[in-house]
Amino acid sequence: MGAFASGKYAFGLSDRSGFRYRIRDMRKEWNGSLVGNDEYEEKHPSLTPPRVSTDPEAIRNARPSRVETSVPNMLPLNAFSTTASSTAISVNEPNHGRSSSDTVRFRDVISVGGIAGSVINIAIGYAITKTDDNNYTFTSGTSSTLTQKGGGGFSSVGPVTITN
Repeated sequence: MGAFASGKYAFGLSDRSGFRYRIRDMRKEWNGSLVGNDEYEEKHPSLTPPRVSTDPEAIRNARPSRVETSVPNMLPLNAFSTTASSTAISVNEPNHGRSSSDTVRFRDVISVGGIAGSVINIAIGYAITKTDDNNYTFTSGTSSTLTQKGGGGFSSVGPVTITN
């Protein structure tokens, strides 16, 4: 079996220029070319793609998801209606999502049907009876003197206590 050439008489040809160089003075480039020491070029950094690590999947010190606090809903203009000699008051609140026996508190309601706004705005609120998805009724304890639609334009309804 033969051996590879070595020593001072071992020569090779450059893959780039074709010049003759001693084998011990030649270098192999990043692309596999064997070139002379004066022709050697380092691999340019832009030819190496950046190392991309994976995104972390877990969250350190995770907290439970946020719970939305209850807030009052604005009522449409003149959302309250009364019937003469009745204690029942009807409320129009579109898409209210409430159930019968829910307790709600009204705010900034002006008088309607002879029932003072202070009676409707009491802090303990009222238990309601759902009529449909847009309307419900409650009993005020004070009889109205006339059939009327009213309550004002800036009234709101919400839970008895609002959490911050």
